[in-house]
Amino acid sequence: MTRGTFSLCWLVCALTLAGCTGIPDNAADGGANSDGVTTTRPDSTRRMVNASDGAGEVSRPLADQIPSSPSESRARLHVELGVAYLGTGRADTALDEVKVALKENGSYAPAHHLAGLAYMMLGENAKADESFRYALSGAPGDPDFNNSYGWFLCLHGRAQEAFPHFDRAARNPYYRYQTRPYTNAGLCHVRLRNDVAAEAQFARALEVDPSNGDALYQIAAINYRRGEFRTAYEQLARLHQQRESSAASTWLGLRTARKLGEYNAQASYTEQLRQRFGNSVEYSLLLRGKFDE
Repeated sequence: MTRGTFSLCWLVCALTLAGCTGIPDNAADGGANSDGVTTTRPDSTRRMVNASDGAGEVSRPLADQIPSSPSESRARLHVELGVAYLGTGRADTALDEVKVALKENGSYAPAHHLAGLAYMMLGENAKADESFRYALSGAPGDPDFNNSYGWFLCLHGRAQEAFPHFDRAARNPYYRYQTRPYTNAGLCHVRLRNDVAAEAQFARALEVDPSNGDALYQIAAINYRRGEFRTAYEQLARLHQQRESSAASTWLGLRTARKLGEYNAQASYTEQLRQRFGNSVEYSLLLRGKFDE
């Protein structure tokens, strides 16, 4: 499996799954929870991580490291399989692979990370939180783990805890995907209705990767909310030149064109919604004339 396959962004947009680590081989104090997922009890050297832990630590992403033992190599194979299952929505099957991986190496942080993502998909939030924290206790500077846990915290009303994790991931000089934590931090600010802070994060994401369509769409949406319709219109045109439109970006384009009196563009966006996204929420809003929702 290629490293590209081995990375998953949000489940599969906002998160990145990592693959290998130098955590010590099979810890003697490994246990199992009610689901049969082996865990390692925290002690003086391996503890449940808090938001402030590892704030000054910088490390290479574990996905870029080579397994340090045969047990890690075997565990990694099962994590890779779990990632593939999770990418198709099969979270339960992904957890089965986690169990096997942790039997091979109970301290293998990427397996705990994958467990966190799988539990997150299943809505088992307490288990997800525990798994993410175990992963970070073994690798507090890992940018993938910080990005994932930050997004989890953001989604569950813990934004102030999330931002340090996004910042830690984005500032890691070894991280090739800095645009992701910047984008996720921006989305978290959007959830808090703080467009000024959100725009700053999306702008950073675009500095790192000018082709980041998610960040560009969000900035266009911010400009629409501000009443800067011409700017939003031009940003959406740029977005749709870069990548295929979505129901959301088409709907925003339609509403922006309507505000500007760009009737040809409005008609074009309307037809796109009808033909390509006829079952979408956005098309339903169009049919009901709910242009401001």
